[in-house]
Amino acid sequence: RGMSGFKLTRETILDGSLRASSRALLGPHARFMTDEERVQQIEAMLACAPQPARIWVFGYGSLVWNPLFHCEEKRVVTAHGYHRSFCLWSRINRGTPDRPGLVFALLPGGSCHGAVYRVPRAQAADALEALWQREMPTGVYDPRWLACRTPKGDVNALAFTLSRKSPQHTGRLSEAQLIDILRHARGRYGTTPEHLLETAKSLAERGVRDREIERLVALTRRHGLA
Repeated sequence: RGMSGFKLTRETILDGSLRASSRALLGPHARFMTDEERVQQIEAMLACAPQPARIWVFGYGSLVWNPLFHCEEKRVVTAHGYHRSFCLWSRINRGTPDRPGLVFALLPGGSCHGAVYRVPRAQAADALEALWQREMPTGVYDPRWLACRTPKGDVNALAFTLSRKSPQHTGRLSEAQLIDILRHARGRYGTTPEHLLETAKSLAERGVRDREIERLVALTRRHGLA
């Protein structure tokens, strides 16, 4: 359980509970995206969608196992130009401002295996509204369309990527730092190891192998943290 017992659901996203919880945990000085900024970003992303009749969303972490939006189709996918990295400070969900945890992010370079979800075009604006409120309350990510390869053909999917220049990017962590975070970080959704293990499990269930995740899971278990 997270430190506050908060449950992430579509309802808690859309009724404002998620935002209220984030504000309470981050404090009065944190800068949140305004409603106008969120609407403008969503409209801009939809306007530049490479395949406007078929909106796909790419999941590489929690969106693999807890997407929280309706989709018409799911596929295993390889996104090109970005790779998954355990490199994003989590000061609410898997840690606290004083003892931040870690979650996965997409960094430039390489490729990433994950899942894509096709959202009905008529429901795309509502689905992205929920996604933005969940993933982008403080605007930490750079949303973009990524070229993805699936067994049924290529698609372009919306993904939340991270700049290495972001203050939320951890940079390179030593093994000792990583173990300390895995041992102590806990946020409103639970611990950092729980996020790691749930992601590993969900990818494995889809037949996806990720050597870096396997290394992190082995490290976590070797130190009795899973």
